[in-house]
Parts: sequence; structure tokens; C-alpha cells
Amino acid sequence: MEITKFVAEVQKLWLKLNLRGAMLTSLSVQVFLIFFAPIRKRWSNWWISTLLWSAYLFADWVAVYAFGLISKAQITGGTSDSHVDVSGDLLAFWAPFLVLHLGGPDTITAIALEDNELWGRHMLSLLLHLGIACLVIYQSLPSNKLIVPTLLMFIGGSIKYIARVRTLYLASFRMFRSSLLPSPDPGPNYAKIMEDRIAWEEAQIQPLTASFSKARHHSHHAGAEGEKSLDDRTVIKKAYFYFKIFQGLLVDVIFSFHERDDSMQFFSRTTAKDAFRVIEAELNFLYDLFYTKAAIVHCPSGYFYRAISVGCIVASFASFHVLNKHGFHDFDVQITYALLLGAVGLEFAILGMIFCSDWTIAKIGASEKHHRSLFQGSIFIEFLLKFKSESSPFALHILSARWSKSVSQYNLIDSRLKRWPKWFEKLIDPRQRKWPRLIEEPLSLIPLKELFDDLKFGRVVPYDDKLGELFFNELKRKASIARNLQSITGVCAARGKWALEHTKTGEVCEILLPTVRDVDYSESLLLWHIATELCYNTDTDTNTDTDNDRNISYHKETSKVLSDYMLYLMIKQPQMMSVVAGIGQIRFQDTCAEMDRFFDEKFFDKNKTNKDACQCLLSVPTEVKPAKVKGDKSKSVLFDACILAKELEKFGKTKWVILSEVWVELLGYAAIHCRPYNHAQQLSKGGELVTLVWLLMVHLGLSEQFHIEGGTTHASVD
Repeated sequence: MEITKFVAEVQKLWLKLNLRGAMLTSLSVQVFLIFFAPIRKRWSNWWISTLLWSAYLFADWVAVYAFGLISKAQITGGTSDSHVDVSGDLLAFWAPFLVLHLGGPDTITAIALEDNELWGRHMLSLLLHLGIACLVIYQSLPSNKLIVPTLLMFIGGSIKYIARVRTLYLASFRMFRSSLLPSPDPGPNYAKIMEDRIAWEEAQIQPLTASFSKARHHSHHAGAEGEKSLDDRTVIKKAYFYFKIFQGLLVDVIFSFHERDDSMQFFSRTTAKDAFRVIEAELNFLYDLFYTKAAIVHCPSGYFYRAISVGCIVASFASFHVLNKHGFHDFDVQITYALLLGAVGLEFAILGMIFCSDWTIAKIGASEKHHRSLFQGSIFIEFLLKFKSESSPFALHILSARWSKSVSQYNLIDSRLKRWPKWFEKLIDPRQRKWPRLIEEPLSLIPLKELFDDLKFGRVVPYDDKLGELFFNELKRKASIARNLQSITGVCAARGKWALEHTKTGEVCEILLPTVRDVDYSESLLLWHIATELCYNTDTDTNTDTDNDRNISYHKETSKVLSDYMLYLMIKQPQMMSVVAGIGQIRFQDTCAEMDRFFDEKFFDKNKTNKDACQCLLSVPTEVKPAKVKGDKSKSVLFDACILAKELEKFGKTKWVILSEVWVELLGYAAIHCRPYNHAQQLSKGGELVTLVWLLMVHLGLSEQFHIEGGTTHASVD
């Protein structure tokens, strides 16, 4: 009996809180998404992505669920308990709130690029839910005392929902590409020119020459910046300018050499730090374009409809507040006020985000360029920039970060030495050599091992401006010799060979060329990764007394960071390494297997460190090539990397400069050959250094997407 009574009480509580809880939950999810969705472009943690993905899906689900409860309650006249019935007028008033919530927050419209391609599905959902809301409102007539606030909220919610679907539609790749195509250009009128030619020849007059002089394009950037540091305002203006030109990169639009030269002039004359600041802001615009409502919010029609939407929501709140609420349950009235306050508060929060965004600064800056803005616009921009600067007491610079500024790391030797947590290794008797294998093999059959591997090796290092300077200087050096399409293609195809042939140290690296010239990219990457680790852990020179020593030390640490980052991309982000084919994964697993066997034999009952492992590997005689001893069945490159490390040691300290240059080229090769679509995908996951390098290469002219000659066609008839 007591159990039955308890179940009845639970059921009664559920009936009372079911619809009400769904409404408040829907509002809570909207609050969470509005304020926390922008975090995903600044943090690369997998759990943040998972949490936001769950909230994004749950937001639509709970709103649809609440719609079903409202429809059911309206049909049955409320719940089965008369003491907790919701008024039909309030049911009709709550329905537009769900339309508003289904419109989603401005800070996130798509969790991934694929969501934009599903705009048709969202269109059907829009029509369905608007129809349900209209039906709910219609069934409350003619005695609905809340019809005025209900209709106002319905208008505001409908505008938001339509804006979401339109954003998804415009951000779909097919529509986005169509919007970037230039107007059809038939060129000079060939038929008329030829007819005129015949007419002039018959009149025995010199043939007409239809000459269309090439349009003279004068870059307004050349020499304007020099080497001085750019202020925040200029950074945003330049980023927006190049964003408008190069946004077509993501859909493989081909650009002219005029656009290439214009971009090269600006980026060649600025500092490395400022170049990356502009690129970060430009990528931030791209993120907003594909994952938020920025594209339709920051336009004249967007401002107009936003004003209508906000006005309707505020008017709905005001009209509900002045109406007589006699006959409504106090608890339901309080929930309605919570929904109204939440709607109004979130709208003003979004307005604040709009005013403080880079888009607003860029738009005002563009209008100032055409002398259309008032003096107050400049004051407003300066106030915003100070408000968001690092010296701001409001610390909003943390919220305005444009990417995670972290470089993920994955080290092969470390991963093989520490396949299990320390607490797990203590449980296993070192003399029981078969135990780890007996446990490891079953784990390999389920995703648990992969999850453990991701958690264990989720190490990151902060991005350093000096790292960006290294990339900038090396890419500028390449850009200085790439003046035509053939030379650009050659530079983009280089994956270590150019760096070894053009070392800053002047070293002759003929002996190292086979490791980048005669092998595929995945093999080269693994060879240089293991060789870098071997050199790093066995290097005993720690002297940093002179500037040269400090420079060598910097190149040493940079080589280590880039080496681990490139392996991380290859193993953990394979979509960013489209140049690595399936053979790369086979070669990696064969190398791991050989390394496991070697370490199990050499470090059976000893504590092992990376330094010990590297010294042990280098102690193996390598006078004979591994392929001659083992054949070509195994794709392992472990001892080939040992040979490479021994050759690098012959260069002394300068090996670190050589290594850093080779790693810059290997990363640049991966960056420029990665699909732009994958670069865009990564923007929603904290961003990647390889994406910044990709865009920097494009701006320096190191891309095969520059094919069209600038200027107007020159047509002549002889």
C-alpha cells in the first residue's frame, strides 16, 4: 500500500511539473547555449564539444516535447488532476515561446557544417511548428484574454525561427558558392567587332582595333602599414576586408593574381604577430558566417527584422503585465513571467553581443571609409576596443579570444612506453609478461581503448608568438621566389626538399634528401618525428649563454612541438591530413608494433623513460638498411628513423635549425593540401594551428587557387 501511495504521489508530481518543467527547461537550455556556445571556438576540449552538441540537440527535442504536451493538454482540457490544470489561455500563450526557442540563439545555428546542408529539414520543421502554434492559438479563441501578448510573441518568435532557417540555407555550400559567383561576363562583342572590321576593310580604311586597356588596379594597402604594429581597429578592418575577398576559399573559388598581389603586399609589410592577428580575426568572421546568425543579423534587413522581433517581445511582456490575471494559477503566472523575462533578457543580451562584435566594428569602419558615418561612430569603436582590450578592467578580452591558441601534442615513443596508467601497471606483476597482452587485445576490440588513448594523450602546449614568427619568416622566404603559377605549384608541392636545399645555415643536406624526396608523405612524417624525438632526448648541450645558443635552444623546442603536433594531426585528426593515405595508418601501426616488441624486450622489468628508450634505440647497429634485413612486408620505419637521427647528429647544433625548417615545410604542405571544408569544420572545435598556416600561405600567394589574370581582357583585331 505504501508503495502504491508513493507511486501515486510521484505520478501526481509528474503531472503537475511535466509541462511546466519542459517550458522552464527549454528556456534554461537557450540561456546555456547563448552564453556558452561561443566557447567552442576558443577551447578545443572534447568534453566542451560534447556538452554543447548535447545541448544543441536537446534544445530542439525539449521544445518539440513541450509542443506535444500543450496540444494534448488543450485537447483533454488539461491534465487529469483538476488542481494543476493549466488555463487554455496560458497554453496558447506558451506555444509562441516554443517557436521562439526553436528559432535558436544567435550564437549557434549549426553544430557542424553538415547541419547547414539540412536546411530543408529545418524548413519543414518550421512549417510544422508554426502550423501547430497557429492551431493552438486558434483553439483558444474567441475567449482568449491573452490574445494580444500571444500574437506579439508569435510574431517575434516566427521572425527568429525564419532567421534560423534562412541562415542555414545561406550557409549551405551550394548556396554559399552561388552567392560568390561573379555576374556573367560575355566579354567584348565579337560579332560586332568582326562586322565592323569587314566594313572598314571594304572602305579601304585601316582595320578597327578594339582595344580595351587593362584596368589599372592600385592597391590601397601598399606601403601604408610599414613595419609598425597595427592597432586593434585596423586589425579588424583589414580582416573584414580580406574576409570579403577570400571567403570563397572554402568553396574552391579561383582568385586573380591581382588579389594575390594585393594580399601579398599587405602581409609582406607587416609583422608576424600582426599578420596572425589579422588571420585570427578573419577566421573568426568565417566561423560566424557558417555557425551563427551573423550573416543575416549584420545587414540592413537584419537590423530591421531584429528591431521588429525585439519590439514584439518587449510589447508582449508589457501587455501581459498590464492585463488582469484573475483566474490564472499564481504558479503558472510566475512561470509565464519567467519565460517573458527570459525572452526579453536574452534578446537584450544578444543585442549587447551584436554591438560588441567585430562585425559591428568592421561595418562602422567600412561606413567611415565612404564618409557615411557620424563622428560618434569612431567614439563608439574606440570605446568597444578599450572595453575588449587586455588592459580592460572588465576582462572581456578573455571572451573575445578568437581561437584556443593551443597546440595539441602526441608523442609516439611516450605513447608506447606508457600504454597503461601507473596505477594499472602497479597491479600487474612485471614478471607476468603475458598479462598486459591478455588485457590489451580484448580492449582493442572495443572503443574503450581509443577513448583511454584520447584522454591519456590530450596534452597541449600554448601557442607562442615566436612560433608564428618562425612560420611567417619561412613562408615569406618561399613567397619571395614564387612569382608565377609554375613556381607557386613547385613551392606548394615541397614537403621538406626545398627546406633542405635552401637552409638558412647554408649546410649541404644532400644526405638527408632521400628521407623527404624518395618516400611518401606519411613515411617522411614518421621518420622525422622519431628522429626528432631521438635527437631531443639525447642532446646534452643545454648551454644558453650566448644569443646563438638561445636561438639554437628555441629551434630545438620548436622542432619538438611541431614534431608532436604533426603526429597528433596524423593520428587524432586524420581529416586534417588528407595527404596521408591509408598506407600511412598501416605504417604507423607497424612502427608501433615493432616499438612495442623492442621495449618489451629491453625494458621488461625496469622503469623506463623517454631518454632511456632513445639511448637504447640509438645503440642498435644500423650499418645495414632495415629493408635488406626484414624485407618489405613490414612497413615499420623505426630503425630507418634511427639512421636519420644519426645522420642529423653529424650537423651538430645546426641540426635544430634544419629540423625546424623541415617541420615548417611539412606542416605547410599538409595545410595547403587539406580540403578547405575540413579547415572550416575545425573552426568550431577551437581551431588548429594548421588552419592559420593555411590562410597565411594563401595571403602570401602560396596557393594554387590563384589562376585568373587580373584586369580586363585586351581584345584587338589586326
